[in-house]
Amino acid sequence: MSDDYSDNGTGRSWLERVGQFFSSTPGDREELLDLMRSMRDAHVVDGDTLGIIEGAICVADMQVREIMIPRSQMVSIRASGDPRDFLPTIIDCAHSRFPVLGEDPDEVIGILLAKDLLPLILEPARMERFAIKDHIRSAMVVPESKRLDSLLREFRISRNHMAIVVNEYGGVAGLVTIEDVLEQIVGEIEDEHDVEDDDYLIKDLDNAEYTVKALTPIDDFNEHFHCQFSDEEFDTIGGLVMQKFGRLPGRDESVVLDGYRFTVLSADGRTIRLLRVTPPGEHSDDDNPEEAER
Repeated sequence: MSDDYSDNGTGRSWLERVGQFFSSTPGDREELLDLMRSMRDAHVVDGDTLGIIEGAICVADMQVREIMIPRSQMVSIRASGDPRDFLPTIIDCAHSRFPVLGEDPDEVIGILLAKDLLPLILEPARMERFAIKDHIRSAMVVPESKRLDSLLREFRISRNHMAIVVNEYGGVAGLVTIEDVLEQIVGEIEDEHDVEDDDYLIKDLDNAEYTVKALTPIDDFNEHFHCQFSDEEFDTIGGLVMQKFGRLPGRDESVVLDGYRFTVLSADGRTIRLLRVTPPGEHSDDDNPEEAER
């Protein structure tokens, strides 16, 4: 066997080391993750690889409602709208896909691709005969409770990149994109159009709860929620929550800070990614006294 597969002259091959790790079959996901962390510690896999594996396992337990863009923050187009009215919005926000709604905001007509509007910019005379119904694509509709692994599979099969999320009453609750799902696995996918502002970092779920990215600066969090968390030791809200736990928490673990309940929605082997925040007065500490005492 070549030197590339030996372990610094000890006679143990890389394959033998991997075999030792898998000598006992993991009984559940947590055991599997512990095994993968051991492999990282032994330099069989690196931290980035471990983070992707952990993210892929976590999406199997996450639901669309946890990552969707809520209805209040959707950029949509009215089917009856004039291109002269909605083109500036499309150009300004720089998204590639837009939900098209009827007169009733819960009536989803379809999805409009920004690229299909390029001829209107190049040939303004086309606006006079533009009919949005000739350009919209069918919309993929999913419930809030749909699991992310199932959604990702549907995205792949149908070749859709966006889905409209509906609540139990059939009303529009928000939207979700394939990028939103992939970010739960590989981390943030930033492009030239991403901006780091309150609307991007903090999302209102319309039910007295919020999703907050862990990298949100404490100053921005304080300004949004009108609170006074200290930023002397940490710059981000994720760092503050991590300090309270005293360790890297797992998904669905919660902690209460100054009346705010922080629940971990996503974390990898290195850091917290996404939090659900419930402000004071919107939860009961009696539900789980141990969490409130942390």
